Amino acid sequence: MNDQFGFTLMVSQNEYLSVDDDEVHAILTITARDLAGTPHGQASEAAEVIVIDCSGSMGNPPTKIAAARRATAAAVDALREGTFFAIIEGTQTARTVYPTDQKMVVATPEMKNAAKRAVRRLEANGGTAMGTWLWLADQLLDAYPSAVRHAMLLTDGKNQPQHKNNLDEALSACAGKFVCDGRGIGDDYAPDELQRIVSTLRGSADAILDEGDLVPDFTAMMQAAMSKVVPDVQLRIKTMPFARLRFLKQVFRTEIDLTGFGMPIDEQMTAFSTGSWGEGEEREFHVCLDVDRTGLALHEDYQAARVDLAIVHAGSAQAEAHGKPEAIRVYRTDDVRLSSVLDPKVAHYTDHAELGNGVKAGWEAHDAGDLDRAAAEWGRAVALAAKLGDDEMLIRLGRLVDTIGDPTGGVVRIKQNLLPREIFSAVLGSTTSTHSPDSATRQPTPGRPADPDLKCSECGYMSPSTAKFCAPCGYALREMT
Repeated sequence: MNDQFGFTLMVSQNEYLSVDDDEVHAILTITARDLAGTPHGQASEAAEVIVIDCSGSMGNPPTKIAAARRATAAAVDALREGTFFAIIEGTQTARTVYPTDQKMVVATPEMKNAAKRAVRRLEANGGTAMGTWLWLADQLLDAYPSAVRHAMLLTDGKNQPQHKNNLDEALSACAGKFVCDGRGIGDDYAPDELQRIVSTLRGSADAILDEGDLVPDFTAMMQAAMSKVVPDVQLRIKTMPFARLRFLKQVFRTEIDLTGFGMPIDEQMTAFSTGSWGEGEEREFHVCLDVDRTGLALHEDYQAARVDLAIVHAGSAQAEAHGKPEAIRVYRTDDVRLSSVLDPKVAHYTDHAELGNGVKAGWEAHDAGDLDRAAAEWGRAVALAAKLGDDEMLIRLGRLVDTIGDPTGGVVRIKQNLLPREIFSAVLGSTTSTHSPDSATRQPTPGRPADPDLKCSECGYMSPSTAKFCAPCGYALREMT
């Protein structure tokens, strides 16, 4: 574990690899704590953009656009004074409704009141081109590279097909530059499209079941954004020559696949942006490595990868490496008592991934009219949610199905007259996980020597007695014995 500048990094894994396996799984836990006593403790500069879908469908029924106006005003009220902010009206184009000159203004009581007056004039009229909305948000936020940058997006519709390339290009351009949280309202948007947007932009998405829920949801979302004090934390993963990164996924609280968004540092190290952080926040990440077993002897301890944190300080746009790195290790063994044990954190998030797959597969089957398959998939999801103790997911699934008998049995009956928004709530909710259990205390391998730790003569880092390489610098420790 390392602890520096208010951040801790821990690695949880079962490092014992059978003679036939070539995958190594680990869970990385990062916690932001006691930031008040660090360079991040002060409320940092913040820039916020609120994006409201004002396409024609938002007027059907008219209460939808009215709810959006009220919620946007509530979000403006929740802005921390001194925050730079703007509000975007999104249709087939994008324009700032406040201020009107495509710039951002500082949140003061006067500016916030003026913004709320402008919001009251929002009308539903036009098409849906989400790429243009994101382009404008990026243009506005780009003027504040050292700020904690965040966007809120509300939509009730699907991106029109003729604007698909525009959305793809916008997401590619915006990735890693700001965090975006999204909400879907009504029954006609595409939850997978909304999820793709927020995943690319390191945010979260959810479904609004009732228009009356929008005001408290927007207020809470803005309050969470205003609590962020660190613009970005990077995970940097350096693989050894015999290992290759298969995937990196954030798995707690929100599931985000980061694999395709890495920024190369050198030939072996890649940096992954995790977005902005606040006091007391904890996230977990699932790393999977492919390992070439050739040349890896049995009963030897190898470092397969090293993990570093790099922090973007408030007031800076540059990431600086901090703290000591942690190692992901491999120990090949022919003892199945060791290699067959799945780390509890890895097992927990593997089950969560299967839960999400079941919810989505049930949605696809229901949409295709295959109710038997939908019931089977949603039953599997209910059983996994019960096993994981995921009460929130059981509530969302309970809107779709009636459970017959013990929930862990996975036998369900689909309810009649389901609303799409109820299904969307389960689909988007399946990307939010429960916390993992503590990993079991590592037991010494039978036959491993209990020698003192080795000190690297190159950098001074202390490694376990069985390590072959130093985690920070890669020095061959065995040559030192």
